[in-house]
Amino acid sequence: MPCLWLRGSLPDTHPSVPPVIRVYPETQAQEPGVSASLKCHAEGIPNPKITWLKNGIDIMPKLSKQLTLIANGSELHISNVRYEDTGAYTCIAKNEVGVDEDISSLFIEDSARKTLANILWREEGLSVGNMFYVFSDDGITIIQPRECEIRRQIKPSERILTSYEEMCRQTEGDPDQLCLWSSAINVREKYIFVSQPNQNRVLIIDIPMQKVKQTIQVDPYPAKLLYDKSHDQVWILSWGDINKSHPSLQVISEASTGEGLHIIRTDFKDVDDLFIPPTNLIINHIRFGFIFNKSKPLIHKIDLETVTEIKTISLKNTSCIPMNMAYSHLGGYYFVQCKANNSLTTLSQVIIDSVTDTIIGVNGDITGTPYVSSDGRFLVSTDAVNGQIRVQTITFQGEIKLIYDLQTNLQISDVTFQSSFTESNQYYIYAASHLQTDVLFVELSSGRVDMLKNLKDPVAQKNWPWNEKNRIIKDSGLFGQYILTPAKDSLFLINGRQSVLHCEVSGIRRGNTVVWVGEV
Repeated sequence: MPCLWLRGSLPDTHPSVPPVIRVYPETQAQEPGVSASLKCHAEGIPNPKITWLKNGIDIMPKLSKQLTLIANGSELHISNVRYEDTGAYTCIAKNEVGVDEDISSLFIEDSARKTLANILWREEGLSVGNMFYVFSDDGITIIQPRECEIRRQIKPSERILTSYEEMCRQTEGDPDQLCLWSSAINVREKYIFVSQPNQNRVLIIDIPMQKVKQTIQVDPYPAKLLYDKSHDQVWILSWGDINKSHPSLQVISEASTGEGLHIIRTDFKDVDDLFIPPTNLIINHIRFGFIFNKSKPLIHKIDLETVTEIKTISLKNTSCIPMNMAYSHLGGYYFVQCKANNSLTTLSQVIIDSVTDTIIGVNGDITGTPYVSSDGRFLVSTDAVNGQIRVQTITFQGEIKLIYDLQTNLQISDVTFQSSFTESNQYYIYAASHLQTDVLFVELSSGRVDMLKNLKDPVAQKNWPWNEKNRIIKDSGLFGQYILTPAKDSLFLINGRQSVLHCEVSGIRRGNTVVWVGEV
């Protein structure tokens, strides 16, 4: 099994990290006779062990057919619930350096006795949260995935609250009033910011109200939005025109307030793309972002708080012009997908040390787009040219190991990770294709591969100029089991727990901009 050791002193530079956990749901109410599940996701270095208490008492001695633990304790399943199952269930995660705990409360009551907790749970769980927001030619469609139910359809002609203008302007000479979207982001479950490139503006959607609240005028052709959660800032990459001839970066500060928003215009020139590492349970503050230029073998490192450049990282010695980046806090590695000036040349990924900002090598012969799981342990690289999918693990000590590679005839457009429902600290991946109608499923722990077939044709790349992902695939959060992928004229929902097609929602054209809203 090939592996890379990229730093000799990694065990010293990466000390153990105490556990951090999330439970779901925090509160639920169920009627007698149904099943209830309480989930606990824990991360730490090394992997923590999970135990459960009910009202302060260890449940292990009471495990039975009615009370079972799944995925090494990550899920507590109670079948045929009874009144006496009401209680406070504490999930405790412990490793050699610390402990964390949280409570999931369960109420069992018949339908005639709806307590406040029951009503609150039903309203919060089913009305606004746990929805996919899909931005398409036809407006905004809000879908509750469990029932495949369209909860709300915001038509192009619906009025914006503050300006009273229509959400999508009608183009002169075009009988259909269509919307054009390029990118959307969730801002702390309060607002969705979404860009309208042909109208040079960003819309702000109030999530609790499920209405378009206001617009912000930005530089022409806003193509990409990123949310810097650590500093509550929305970054906007505008192209200037469809040919990207006058790119610019702007920043909206204090984005989650939704009030008195103003734009900071940056001095960064010739920006082709921007990368901000995602936060996770262990890493909850990000200090730096990275800017690429279209044809230069370098990366600009920027301070997100001060919106200034700190340094330039040269990639000249590797002939790498950066296309995409991914980050793993295990080892502290940035993985950079490269393109060469000579398009016939395929370059290996370059690995950058996040502490010293130096190139510490190439990632073997791994090429293509890097994707890293939220816990930093899995690196999946997809190469649309040769059809390869390479799966690597990154150990707590920073050792990079190739587990296996898969050969597929799918030209992969996008990949998403989903936590395993049967094993703790494991993942599945789902991959959508640029051209084909099938979706690929891989169980990373075993390498088991399956295909979900005939999910209809994707949006053509020529009709999706905003990035290379003409067919996205979107998960439903840390605890969610539903995955959404759009086709040209419809949406497909996949039940990730069973790895089967859940349903098709038809009549939604070019719904390739999707945001998940909800705790799960």
